[in-house]
Amino acid sequence: MKRQNKYRKFQLQQKNIEALEKENSRFKRVYTEYENMSNELWNLENSSGEPVPDDFINAMVLQASYLEDEIEDWLIQFNEKKTKIKH
Repeated sequence: MKRQNKYRKFQLQQKNIEALEKENSRFKRVYTEYENMSNELWNLENSSGEPVPDDFINAMVLQASYLEDEIEDWLIQFNEKKTKIKH
């Protein structure tokens, strides 16, 4: 059984992410960087090749968490804006 990528935490909000990517090029760059970093972390942690130093992986995890925070802020603002439009 294939293990799920724990770094892909925004899968349930894919429609909002796609909408944000269309309207905001900066969001699209940040989200693309997050996806690339998440995939690379997943590959590093699950590869059977040469081990990567923990410091390097920890630095990548920290950078990914900063990107996650930025993405979450955008998604919150996007959802608030959608809610205001509906009312």
